[in-house]
Amino acid sequence: MAASGKVVRSLLPRILRCTAVSPSLGPRRDSLPTTLQRRNTGDAPYTPEPPPVQAGDVAKMTLVEAIKSGLDVAMEKDTTAVVFGEDVAFGGVFRCSVGLRDKYGAHRVFNTPLSEQGIVGFGIGLAIQGTTAIAEIQFADYIHPAFDQLVNEAAKFRYRSGDLFDCGPLTVRTPCGAVGHGALYHSQSVEGFYAHVPGLKVVMPRGPAQAKGLLLASIRDPNPVLFLEPKSLYRAAVEEVPLGDYTLPLSSAEIIQEGSDVTVVGYGAQIQVLRHACDMARDELDVSCELIDLRTILPWDSDTVVKSVCRTGRLVVAHEAPLTQGFAGEVAATVQEECFVNLEAPIQRVCGWDTPFPLAYEPFYLPDKFRCFEAIKRVIDF
Repeated sequence: MAASGKVVRSLLPRILRCTAVSPSLGPRRDSLPTTLQRRNTGDAPYTPEPPPVQAGDVAKMTLVEAIKSGLDVAMEKDTTAVVFGEDVAFGGVFRCSVGLRDKYGAHRVFNTPLSEQGIVGFGIGLAIQGTTAIAEIQFADYIHPAFDQLVNEAAKFRYRSGDLFDCGPLTVRTPCGAVGHGALYHSQSVEGFYAHVPGLKVVMPRGPAQAKGLLLASIRDPNPVLFLEPKSLYRAAVEEVPLGDYTLPLSSAEIIQEGSDVTVVGYGAQIQVLRHACDMARDELDVSCELIDLRTILPWDSDTVVKSVCRTGRLVVAHEAPLTQGFAGEVAATVQEECFVNLEAPIQRVCGWDTPFPLAYEPFYLPDKFRCFEAIKRVIDF
């Protein structure tokens, strides 16, 4: 132990030099202005919503608790449903499956080896033979080893078998997006990769009540679904959620706030940021924003967005994922084709930058309410 201590002490100055930020890259994180450190958290707190459906009693839940409630309902109603993934037996790293193993048994809630390809491949096999398979990938950043299984197997099984077989009962849950300290391997938004794949559905909720209803709809949908959960909202989002069984429609965008001057589109945690940007536009510019949550990214509800832009003549789209090849580009291209004669200003995309996701400079990377507000102002001033 003494020798180990000497080694650590001898290496400490070198470690500190290596972890210090180069002067050419700007100040250290602890010297950044406090306002910048808070730009994406305290400046855009979660806004609770009323329950989306009347389904009996309600209770206040975090997003984590709403996901657990959805899994509980699914397993209670469907005796073939199984939950599996890395560490899910004791509740998972985010505690979304706490208590389910005790309630339903080790044969229905169980751990898997640390192999994303194996988890999804196993889920495909279960789903093909009729089991409702609910897989968890611990972080969306690490789902890519399963890319071949999702893209070339799950998404194409029905097509290549002439509808003789399918793995529709497969749902893959995974936490995604920024969390404030995740850096490049625990902060990524991966929806753009999988939104390019016919045969998959890709869903991302904006809050607890939406998450439970969309998760149950995903589990019961006759197609494989990738269900992305914004982990920054896991405990920051709290609202009343129906305790009973309910679903919300997939591939159906929701107009959260009606407006007449600008259409503002997003999904997932970005909706909370856009709410505040829309409020700023109302208070500072006297601009009325129509805010739309896509909810389902693939297949997405283009009709709702197109109809809105035809009325407002302006569009701002925002998401955390990088700009290039991000899903905002698909939205912008569709609206350009369908609403060309109605547009009063160039479409604005407000996204993450085309860099690896940074740690110290996360406040500069994310499309916060100030960047979204500036985009709204640009389309109004054009």
